[in-house]
Amino acid sequence: MKEGIHPDYKQTTITCACGEVIATGSTKENIQVEICSKCHPFFTGKQKLVDTGGRVEKFNKRFNRKPANS
Repeated sequence: MKEGIHPDYKQTTITCACGEVIATGSTKENIQVEICSKCHPFFTGKQKLVDTGGRVEKFNKRFNRKPANS
């Protein structure tokens, strides 16, 4: 690697809006994010389907599936 052309890599913290603090290494200092794996609906299991015009029911009826929320 060439000397003097790479950014400094240092220890930093990532702070989420939910209060979670993660220690990591980065070229940036004190990164703030709005959502992390502790509060993201996909990872917490609280994800909900947004049904627009009955598309979910139409799909379930077409493929003979049970509704997702039962």
